[in-house]
Amino acid sequence: MTTFILFLISYISHLQLEVVSLAAPYDHDFSYMKSVHNATDVPLEDVYDYIIVGGGTAGCPLAATLSEKYSVLVLERGNSPVSYPQVLNSNGVLANLLQEDDGKSPAERFTSEDGVPNTRGRVLGGSSMINAGFYSRADKEFYMQSGIQWDMDSVENSYQWVEETIVFKPNLSVWQSIFKQALLQAGVGPDNGFTLQHLVGSKASGSTFDDQGRRHGAVELLNRGVLKNLRVAVQASVEKIIFNYNHIEGLCAIGVEYTDSNGWSRRRAFLRDKGEVILSAGAIGSPQLLLLSGIGPDHHLSSLYIPIVHSNPDVGNFMADNPRNSINILVPFDLDPSVAQVAGITSDFNYIEAISSYMPFSFPLPFSLFPTSTTPINLSVASIVEKFHGPISSGSLRLVSPVGVGVSPAVRFNYFENPVDLARCVRGMRKVGDMLKTQSMDRFKFRGLKDVEGGFKFLGPSLPKEQSDDASMEGFCRSTVTTMWHYHGGCVVGKVVDGEFRVMGTNALRVVDSSVFKTSPGTNPQATVMMIGRYIGLKILQERKKPK
Repeated sequence: MTTFILFLISYISHLQLEVVSLAAPYDHDFSYMKSVHNATDVPLEDVYDYIIVGGGTAGCPLAATLSEKYSVLVLERGNSPVSYPQVLNSNGVLANLLQEDDGKSPAERFTSEDGVPNTRGRVLGGSSMINAGFYSRADKEFYMQSGIQWDMDSVENSYQWVEETIVFKPNLSVWQSIFKQALLQAGVGPDNGFTLQHLVGSKASGSTFDDQGRRHGAVELLNRGVLKNLRVAVQASVEKIIFNYNHIEGLCAIGVEYTDSNGWSRRRAFLRDKGEVILSAGAIGSPQLLLLSGIGPDHHLSSLYIPIVHSNPDVGNFMADNPRNSINILVPFDLDPSVAQVAGITSDFNYIEAISSYMPFSFPLPFSLFPTSTTPINLSVASIVEKFHGPISSGSLRLVSPVGVGVSPAVRFNYFENPVDLARCVRGMRKVGDMLKTQSMDRFKFRGLKDVEGGFKFLGPSLPKEQSDDASMEGFCRSTVTTMWHYHGGCVVGKVVDGEFRVMGTNALRVVDSSVFKTSPGTNPQATVMMIGRYIGLKILQERKKPK
């Protein structure tokens, strides 16, 4: 109880003393490209103080921090953002998520065993380069439930380090302003104005897009490092961790094996004394690589003839994704596209956000808005999205092949397996229904058309007419569930890694990304994932200073 009270006092004090120090808008800073090389141009074998697998949302701030004192190799399976211009601007967000996956695109597509299409980042900067840019800090429950003894001063400093570099206060678009008013009129209050903190009510929050729509993802945090100490190899696919065993230290990671874009050239990177291999490959990639390297459940590894290096039945377990349910409203006037800028947080932690976009249509439309024509047009669509804290439901990740990371693992999230999650969805979507009844949303109704009946027109399913009926609302939640792209688990603290993110049963091996989380932090996780990259980097630097 005493620990809880001290933590709560520390957390609240940070809320009360919130000083938002954000970046000023600037053009893309590609200084980090001085340290970026194609893996084909990297020596076949070399030695480093730290090897980071994955140059993503956590890996970039981690690498920048460690490079302040030590040599760092970052191995990223994707290419650099300059190869994908669409990731650098807000108008490319929808295209990133919808484009076909040719094996080289910045977004890798896969379908979970739940039958839900999913996407994860495959580009330097990771999923911070393909997401909607929303930046909001974690809720206090996340810290309390994480299994980690947090240094809240370092947490605060780490957030601020990120925010003063790549986070901006957005100018609210028309739709985001209307959406915020609808939230307040539907009872999602109070109005918290602009804040990066996780507070019940409605708020505008930070964005990694500046006021010109330029994206400044985690990749630009590399510029905060010492570039001469940093080598980033892109199109480098790590196939396994190399281990050594001795009677003094036990099982130690000593390096990694990886392939370049040719696929056949096997390369190795090794650690210097006191160095570490750090997995930052995300909630899919990090548990996958542990399994491929022989750390995981005995029966699963044996079934694929993978030699068991260390038995751990929980690698790949507790995989979770926040279920997303939404409605898409066709707009009877031209509405500019917008990324997420506003969030509503209810008292029981349902989270409601919104975007707007142009969608291409060819006539005839399924209702009489315009005369029949064959000319394609773009119609505006306003989307309201709901997710909730947690979730409680979870699943697993298992390999389908022992040959390497190029074959996606089988992932099941078990959306709504726990009835508490289903009930949360029902409550959240009822709140969305309340929003549709507000004065702010009246302007989105079509009037005077016989097949519209003075109401909204939806692209895709609408909410049930009888929203008080639990069965109808549960059916809606189950039939419309899709991903929020907020994967976590697989290397959970207390099961696979300890409170310092070290892989239990090994030495010189950590995991630093969302795979260690027991629950997704706040409305959106990217702020916290970037924070832990900086946070753990600082802890490692402090540890190296201590006399042995």
